[in-house]
Amino acid sequence: MSPRMPNPSLVVPDVLPPMRALVKAVNSVGVPLQTLVLIHLRVSQINGRTVELPKKQKEFEEAGEEDHRLPVVESWREQTCFTDAERSVLALAEAATRINDREDPVSDEVWEEAARHWSEVQLAAVVMHIGLVNLWNRVNVVTKQEPVDWRINPKKWTPMTSRLTPAQ
Repeated sequence: MSPRMPNPSLVVPDVLPPMRALVKAVNSVGVPLQTLVLIHLRVSQINGRTVELPKKQKEFEEAGEEDHRLPVVESWREQTCFTDAERSVLALAEAATRINDREDPVSDEVWEEAARHWSEVQLAAVVMHIGLVNLWNRVNVVTKQEPVDWRINPKKWTPMTSRLTPAQ
């Protein structure tokens, strides 16, 4: 698959700096980076925008990956390795991404569970992060951008827009 065009955030003048500023703001309110990574991965999975993750412990270690939960994030409900706070935002991310699946896509129950674990500003950042990941997924699907490599180390992980370099 080759892209239909360069990433639109690089084509439309002045789009990338405010997007990066938004990502920076979302990342600055105390939601753990690893939680944002889990949300990013789950939303991208729903949207069909991930590459295959390593399946073996050794491959993770070779890639420098510290969170061995990434391969099981799709089945987070059945796993015991996620905290209640992480579960609450994974449920919120799924509901917010699948807004056409039901009449009340984000139920009060889902919202209240997330609000139990996160401050208002953190919850707002999570909502913005979910929206941003969905935006980038849709832009990338429409323009057939290559998925990014998910072999990440949370200590080295950078916000999604930092992977883009403006055209010269």
